[in-house]
Amino acid sequence: MRTLIAVFFTVFLSGCATTYQPEGFSGGFSETQLDTNVFRVSFRGNGKTRAERAEELALLRSAELTLKNGFTHFAVIDSQSRERHGSYTTPTQSYTTANATVYGNSAYGTAQTTTYGGQTIHIAKPSTTNTIMCFKGNPDIQGLVYDAQFLCNSLGGKYEVVCGAQ
Repeated sequence: MRTLIAVFFTVFLSGCATTYQPEGFSGGFSETQLDTNVFRVSFRGNGKTRAERAEELALLRSAELTLKNGFTHFAVIDSQSRERHGSYTTPTQSYTTANATVYGNSAYGTAQTTTYGGQTIHIAKPSTTNTIMCFKGNPDIQGLVYDAQFLCNSLGGKYEVVCGAQ
C-alpha cells in the first residue's frame, strides 16, 4: 500500500502545470456573477504552475467571460494573488543484505542496510482572484481597461486556447 501511495505521488508531482480548464482536482478556473456586469473570476494552479501563469489564465477567463456575456471590455476592480504552501515527505523503505559463514557451531557474518526515501518535497500552489466590471464599448474611466477580444487573441495564442471553446 505504501508503495502504491509513493507511486501515485511521484506520478502526480511529475505532471504538468494546470491547464486552462474548469476547476477540478488539479486546479482550473471558476467564476461567480455578482451583478449584471460584475464577476469574480478565479484561477487555481497546481504545484507545477507558475504564479504568472495563474494570473494570465485568470485574465484570459475574464476576457472569455466578458465576450460570452455580450460585453467588449472589462476592468479589474479588485485582485488578489496568493500561494498555498505545503509539503510531502516520501515514505522510507529499507533493504538489508547479509552474508553468513558457518564454522562448526559458530556463525560469522556481515549485514548492510540501505534506506531509501524520506525526502521532503515543498509545493507552492498559486491562485489569482479578480473581480471584474464589464462594459459594452471602451468606457471613459480611470484605470486599466482591457479589450476582451484582444486578450483572447493574445493570451489564447500563448496558451493555445480558443476563447468560447469552454
